[in-house]
Amino acid sequence: MGRVAVIGEHTAVTGYALAGALVLLAEDENTVRVAWSGLPDDVEVVVLTPRAARALGAARTAKLLPLTVVMPS
Repeated sequence: MGRVAVIGEHTAVTGYALAGALVLLAEDENTVRVAWSGLPDDVEVVVLTPRAARALGAARTAKLLPLTVVMPS
């Protein structure tokens, strides 16, 4: 079974660690892209903050996995 990762700003994502998600803090566009490109192979779902989703643009849907979900604004 794959893991869930969460990428985004500290205040929006840290609580997901309590549920066992891999939390990757990314406060700017560059760190979002670095976090995305460095995702472990066993990550199947990535939850993104709206800012992180905008930073990734079309890259987040360019392949089948990982599946991405964007938090509501």
